[in-house]
Amino acid sequence: MAAGKSTAAGHGAWIVFEDEAGQSMTPPRARSWGRRGSTPVVRVRGRGSGRVSMAGMTCYKPGERSRMFYAVREYRGSKNEPKGLGWKDYRDLVIRAHTQLGGPIVLVWDNLRMHLVAPLRKFFGANSSWLTVFQLPTYAPDLNPQEGIWSLVKRDIGNLAAADLSQVTRAVKRKLKMLQYRPEVIDGCLADAALTLST
Repeated sequence: MAAGKSTAAGHGAWIVFEDEAGQSMTPPRARSWGRRGSTPVVRVRGRGSGRVSMAGMTCYKPGERSRMFYAVREYRGSKNEPKGLGWKDYRDLVIRAHTQLGGPIVLVWDNLRMHLVAPLRKFFGANSSWLTVFQLPTYAPDLNPQEGIWSLVKRDIGNLAAADLSQVTRAVKRKLKMLQYRPEVIDGCLADAALTLST
């Protein structure tokens, strides 16, 4: 992590943490209100077609408002439909972040197999003038502030009795959109990961 921070500082770059998550029709468990002595039960189908795949990036730079970008894709189980996000989705998310941030990026992400495919490595090499990539250690989600964003999203949709996958997708997008306008929450995710930025 120290190498990524010093590289970002040396290039006046944004340090960008990326991670992915997914949500099926079965909602995550969350606390709820209920009558004393009576456990509330939310009944959902739980089965069914589909999954919502999400990729997100939390972006930090000293002296700048923290930012967050995301991509969401539904998988409904249709033939020839991709089950999740592909390398082009990750590439496009990096390009969108670069365009909107208006500066170089130091990208920090995990060792997901899709992150290591040849077309992405080729893209990184072709754009090394503005993009530097660091891999997080294996099994180190506590070092990634984007995990805090996923925790907030899952808490918000906890106990959601969705009628179909589209309702789950709308709930996820609504929460992510709301978080984009809350830089103090994005900063809090950095602090929760016990990371700091210095000028």
